[in-house]
Amino acid sequence: MGDLVETLQLWLLLRIFVGFVLGAVVGVERERRAKAAGLRTHMLVAGGSAIFTVASFALFAGEGTTRDPTRIAAQIVTGIGFLGAGAIIRSGASVSGLTTAASIWVAAGLGMLAGTGSYALAITSAALTVLALRLPHKWLRPRKPSFDEDNGDEAK
Repeated sequence: MGDLVETLQLWLLLRIFVGFVLGAVVGVERERRAKAAGLRTHMLVAGGSAIFTVASFALFAGEGTTRDPTRIAAQIVTGIGFLGAGAIIRSGASVSGLTTAASIWVAAGLGMLAGTGSYALAITSAALTVLALRLPHKWLRPRKPSFDEDNGDEAK
């Protein structure tokens, strides 16, 4: 029985480890762009989400309670929403930090996927996240018309 418990714990540790690693993958991209939430933040968010996910279904089995891992998942999403809100800064008419807030939110999702053992989904999602973060946003924004200040006409 002791070997079974140790084997189960190793599998659960692997899930948590994968959560931290996938958070690091996203965090490295944010770190390279000198964003406030970088490697450590994304690792901790994804790893923490994996820990809570594993704990929600693995630690309370047979304790006389109704197990509902979705309750923990819902609380992770809510809690990370507050953390992400702290990354958003409004200065006058401009808003910054939205992408960082979104990447923190996604890191939590990656951790939850890793925590459930859905490695293919987690790894694919991490790759898509990095791809989305690396899109050249300047190419995607519509160009603002420039005006000739002397006569008010649009410059050609």
